[in-house]
Amino acid sequence: MKTAYCNGQVYTGELLLRQAFLVEDGRFLKVGSNREVLAFLSDSDARIDLQGRFVCAGFNDSHMHLLGFGNVLRMAQLARHTGSLAEMLDYLRDTLAGKELPDGQWLLGRGWNQDFFSDVHRMPDRHDLDSVSMEFPIMLTRACGHCCVVNSKALALAGIGPDTVSPEGGAIGLADGQPDGRLYDNAIELVQRVLPVPGRREIREMLRAACREVNRRGITSVQTDDDLTLPGVSWETVHDIYREMATNGELTVRVNEQVQFPKLDDLRRFIEAGNRTGKGDNLFRIGPVKILGDGSLGSRTAYLSRPYADAPDTKGFPLLSEECLNAIIGYAHEQGMQVAVHAIGDACLDQVLDAIARAQAENPRDNHRHGIVHCQITRPDQLDRIRDLGLHVYAQSIFLDYDNHIVEKRVGRDLVSTSYSWKTLMDGGVSVSNGSDCPVELPDVMAGIQCAVTRKSLDGTGPYLPGQAFSVQEALDSFTWRGAEASFEESVKGRIAPGYLADFAVLSGNPFERDPNRLHQIKVDACYLGGKCVFTKKSE
Repeated sequence: MKTAYCNGQVYTGELLLRQAFLVEDGRFLKVGSNREVLAFLSDSDARIDLQGRFVCAGFNDSHMHLLGFGNVLRMAQLARHTGSLAEMLDYLRDTLAGKELPDGQWLLGRGWNQDFFSDVHRMPDRHDLDSVSMEFPIMLTRACGHCCVVNSKALALAGIGPDTVSPEGGAIGLADGQPDGRLYDNAIELVQRVLPVPGRREIREMLRAACREVNRRGITSVQTDDDLTLPGVSWETVHDIYREMATNGELTVRVNEQVQFPKLDDLRRFIEAGNRTGKGDNLFRIGPVKILGDGSLGSRTAYLSRPYADAPDTKGFPLLSEECLNAIIGYAHEQGMQVAVHAIGDACLDQVLDAIARAQAENPRDNHRHGIVHCQITRPDQLDRIRDLGLHVYAQSIFLDYDNHIVEKRVGRDLVSTSYSWKTLMDGGVSVSNGSDCPVELPDVMAGIQCAVTRKSLDGTGPYLPGQAFSVQEALDSFTWRGAEASFEESVKGRIAPGYLADFAVLSGNPFERDPNRLHQIKVDACYLGGKCVFTKKSE
């Protein structure tokens, strides 16, 4: 049976909006005027009146952590209680009072940000968390995910003491020679490895919850990094659960898995088992090798070429040695895999660009589509190298909402003048997709589009480098077909066009007609995957 969607404002990827489109067997069959589309219908086919609403291809979040988001949804939601340290601690006490934690359970939370604290100008430490509980272990992850704080009980369970050596690519915070409860990047694993390990049912529930939330925002595709999300849970288990959900009709987003193997031997075993970029189907497939190069600006662990302007005793640090980075990128490239490397600081980006250039020189490949995830602190010479190497950039314009408030303080006036330069890259022919890095930020596509178009925070702060602003069309494209381009799928999804997968979002307003400073107020009325409705406001 065919279904015609009529009387809409349909963005196909071109500025001439159409009225209607036809769906059959999960794909778009025809796009055009009401008359042109209705001419294809028989009496038994269905007709849906869009009532003048705006429709575009389903959104594609090109870098996020779907399983991590589902896990965070079960935790204490600290982002709503980060106005002050006192507020956060009171919220934790209330949360703990409302739960009966059995022995062995932890109080987990995510979303705090010390830059928003009004009462202190520091990160929380173990003493703060000890005031909440000395009986139960507590672990609270910063919004960025590159720093956490734990209480004394958690430190004891993890065996972290004054003589514990910080792992490569991480740091254990110290005060007066004693662990202060703060753990940075790879040091977080010291605590994660003693957390309770969830079972398959719990993991499936996390993914279901995360899928519901992204569907509510019009997202039909995600490129997600899940393999190291849950310590003690293997990548085989995660992939198997995804495939089960796809088979059972429970997976309501298309998943491109950004696989992560910090050790070369593990990556080698994965590839020797027959896994490659693109293996899978339209619901679940293997994407690039995801590599973490450095940390974040908010925690000052992003690796800069010069000291932080507001912390001159540090430049941040790389999470992998150059030797390890070169080996992983070189092997993945040689084996025909795509790579996507997290690089926020410009010193980290230098190492990544050198590694990719070396791999390409040793084993030339056309259309490798290797990518830089985040690509925030950059210099003009690096923008040229990204273009010349033919790289893809996975941007997160929603980061401007917070970073507008801190970026110049962190990196100084010189570096800030050439950073977050995604428009320059796009104008130079670089493919730039967009995403949220959820759960670092919520997967709110319309908020991300607004930040891309205005270069302002949602509270109006800015604009930061307004010459780097996207047009509304460029912003929409960055969340649709540019995301598909990142995963070699631009010929099957990301547009409303004949033959493409019928993934689309119905919005409450037309972004081309809305005040740019109010784009985030546009709501998603419905979301369809393969022509099947996976979210409608009527169901809320």
